[in-house]
Amino acid sequence: MQEDFKQRVLVVGCGGLGGIVASSLLEHGGDSLDVTALTRNRTVADAIRERGFVLRGADGARTVKGRVVEELSRDTAPFDWIILSTQPTQVEDAARAVVPHLGERGAMVCLQNGLCEDRVVEIAGKDRVFGAVVAWGGSMVEPGVYDRTAAGGFTVGRIDGQADDRAMKLALLFEPIGPVIITTNLAGARWSKLAINCAISTLGTVGGRSLGALMLHRFVRRLALEVVTEAVEVARAEKVRLEKVSGTIDMEWLALTEAERQMGGSPGLVAKHGMLLAVGARYRRLRSSMLAAIERGRAPAVDFLNGEIVSRGRKHGISTPWNREACNMVHAIAAGKVQSGMPALEELAGRVPRSDLELRG
Repeated sequence: MQEDFKQRVLVVGCGGLGGIVASSLLEHGGDSLDVTALTRNRTVADAIRERGFVLRGADGARTVKGRVVEELSRDTAPFDWIILSTQPTQVEDAARAVVPHLGERGAMVCLQNGLCEDRVVEIAGKDRVFGAVVAWGGSMVEPGVYDRTAAGGFTVGRIDGQADDRAMKLALLFEPIGPVIITTNLAGARWSKLAINCAISTLGTVGGRSLGALMLHRFVRRLALEVVTEAVEVARAEKVRLEKVSGTIDMEWLALTEAERQMGGSPGLVAKHGMLLAVGARYRRLRSSMLAAIERGRAPAVDFLNGEIVSRGRKHGISTPWNREACNMVHAIAAGKVQSGMPALEELAGRVPRSDLELRG
């Protein structure tokens, strides 16, 4: 009889985040969860089948055994939760493939950066989609071996802002992984994370280094501020009320004012550079998952980040040259035309000339 009360969970994707989420649910779920991990990568699936999920941390490595499959059979029982942890470029195909296996009161949960909930709602329906803004980092250092690179938790809710009794169940599901905030302004949390990711993930892809190393350079921090400022301007046009990232980083404040864009220095600019230095220190080991995807021969997700800012900015008549050129640079790196590294960031800094702005400080 106990089996009937188990929540059935499917984690789609066993990359850095998906592998840590699946193994954490397996490790802490006990008798209350029935967890299946789904990956199309046979090398990863074989590694997990052979030795389990290997989690590495400051206290050493541990192994978590669990069920991993490469496809679902037609007679697979419905899932209460389907956690989508693929790259944004794969999320729509993944959602279409597994939506037949979603229970009547079940829901899909988007972990991706960007605005993927809008896309998945078109496939599963608005009542069956939750978003989870992830405030921690993880990477798969080799097939089936996972390294959590930063602490943090989740902000969860529905993109339409509706209250839903399932939100508490989702929060309890994720609690062993990190602290969970339930919000009725998921759009604000998602857009704030999008703004910071347009800088951190994309500049990390162009620079090819960890976040801590990149944020030590003043011109990189200024690039990040320009990218974030454009994203905030577009969010305002979309009438989104931005939430603080991780409860501390106020994106409205971080965005450059017109006066700050025109001047070489001010107390406000010093404070904003200091904030980015603090972010770099906190997430110093964080390496761009988009760069890892390129290194594995996959399409980068930059169109779901900076590309969203460019396309939505165009709709509102807002110029977004920094996000446009960052997007172009990532595509050039993916095509093998440019090599990631500091010279690529320096080239990016010169692509949007401003006679009154010295980037290479």
